[in-house]
Amino acid sequence: MALNPQVATLTDRIRQRSRVSREAYLTQIREAASLTPHRCDVSCANLAHTFAAAGPDKAALREGRGPNLGIVTAYNDMLSAHQPLGDYPAWIKEAARSAGATAQVAGGVPAMCDGITQGQPGMELSLFSRDVIAMATAVALSHNVFDAVLCLGVCDKIVPGLLIGALQFGHLPVIFVPGGPMVTGLSNSEKAAVRQRAAAGQADRTELLEAEAKSYSAPGTCTFYGTANSNQMLMEVMGLHLPGTAFVPAGSPLREALTRHAAVRAAALVAGGSEYAPLGLVIDERAIVNGLVGLLATGGSTNHTLHLVAIARAAGILIDWSDFDALSAQVPLLARVYPNGQADVNAFHRAGGTGFLIRELLDAGLLHGDVLTMAGPGLRPYTQAPELGPNGLVWRDAPAASGDEEVLRPVASPFSHNGGLRLLTGNLGRSIIKVSAVKPEHRHILAPARVFDSQEDLQRAYRAGELNRDLVAVVRFQGPKANGMPELHQLTPPLANLQDLGFHVALVTDGRMSGASGKVPAAIHASPEALVGGALAKVRDGDLIELDAERGTLEIRVDPAEWALRPAAPGPERGHTRGLGRELFGLFRAHATSAEEGATSFGPSFDRTQP
Repeated sequence: MALNPQVATLTDRIRQRSRVSREAYLTQIREAASLTPHRCDVSCANLAHTFAAAGPDKAALREGRGPNLGIVTAYNDMLSAHQPLGDYPAWIKEAARSAGATAQVAGGVPAMCDGITQGQPGMELSLFSRDVIAMATAVALSHNVFDAVLCLGVCDKIVPGLLIGALQFGHLPVIFVPGGPMVTGLSNSEKAAVRQRAAAGQADRTELLEAEAKSYSAPGTCTFYGTANSNQMLMEVMGLHLPGTAFVPAGSPLREALTRHAAVRAAALVAGGSEYAPLGLVIDERAIVNGLVGLLATGGSTNHTLHLVAIARAAGILIDWSDFDALSAQVPLLARVYPNGQADVNAFHRAGGTGFLIRELLDAGLLHGDVLTMAGPGLRPYTQAPELGPNGLVWRDAPAASGDEEVLRPVASPFSHNGGLRLLTGNLGRSIIKVSAVKPEHRHILAPARVFDSQEDLQRAYRAGELNRDLVAVVRFQGPKANGMPELHQLTPPLANLQDLGFHVALVTDGRMSGASGKVPAAIHASPEALVGGALAKVRDGDLIELDAERGTLEIRVDPAEWALRPAAPGPERGHTRGLGRELFGLFRAHATSAEEGATSFGPSFDRTQP
């Protein structure tokens, strides 16, 4: 199928915009590939350190026999998604030996859970943990004794951080190895209902905790389609997984087989072989566009309007929210997974999963099929699904028809003819809205503003009964420079309750709502943020605000002359600089770019004047 003309045009526009920075990046990885010594060419002291504790691999490492694979792991046993990774290094080492290679744990990276820190001060470290993970990945690989890399990670900031860090070693092949989802527990809709009743004072802590425990009940990734599972879909559609790996259940024999095979595959991709696949060439403009398409086609996490921008920049590629918006008009919504529907990722996987999705998008000309992937040239292998046969792993074509069209549909009969993310522009700045879970009748609102400088202030006003009316809740000073841009999930239950009562409500914020953005219209990531001159700092209680997701506008209806003279609020007096490690993150806050620039503390400059 010929590539969709709009997809081709956008890819060319990104390529031209990124010409200088991309060439600088490619030059960097070419130099790394040519200058990096074989590990056995380093000094004897350097070399001896690498194999001193290597046990059965000691002789092979000493003599330089076969490739050496570096494992960068986000394992910890507190987080359900990362607990399964504890077994992986032993499996990988055994499989590497069978392939004539060796493997070593190069280092670990932190893995924090937004579900645990939600609404707590520690949440203000969450976004910047991505940059810490990127740096920790670079530290792990800086020993410069690896021929390929296996990245073990799953959740929100972990996968983007691993990829940003690994891209600094873009001359090496890098395979991402996920942990898989947990078994399905209490349905997401039932859990959300209990949360809303608790916010309204109709469910006590015992009932709420029981519902949460039934929802998050076993090892593996949470089963709703938030950032963690959006990560896995992206790694698949961008060619960094083994095909069909994303949603194979945690703890299954197939999951172990895929993990072992990842080591064998990594050993086959190293420099000097016929299948050399350096990460820096796998992640090019086409792969980034494929990631954008996959995100839109599945109604994925709004966090990736930050993360994909930051990942692209790490490879010298410049994208912005206008690119998301342009593609959204071309890409149909093919999946309904909570919060965009009632099903979870296990149901998505059973219905045909990533293999079905990618084949539909490829055959419609919406994905670049001519990319380099960790499975080899071309994206077509990712239209298959793995199985365990009598002789081990085999891949078979994904099912011809969806197993459940309430969850996953073909391009011929999508849930919507355009994607789930929109760009909003107007005199309140640029922001993102996720409309795939918002009913059409809620996508336009004109109502008075009620302004808050923290999510706690909004919750207090809700409990006091002050919000029982039509309103646009403005929650500002939540951007990366202000307080690290925490997710504001705890606003969802009270606002959803108000909407269920028949009030017209919306949220406008320079903070985040993540992959759980739900049924209430929410203009998020407003840029510039309020702390650095963003328009939200000038909004006052009672100002009329119009949010129109269909037209893509966000406007305040204040006389322009008055608006121009109105001073900005100074921001809350209480700081976000002390306690729970926040003292250590001042450098990140000070150097953070805007949300549209990826909210990152490092990376090439971004120029919106380029075409």
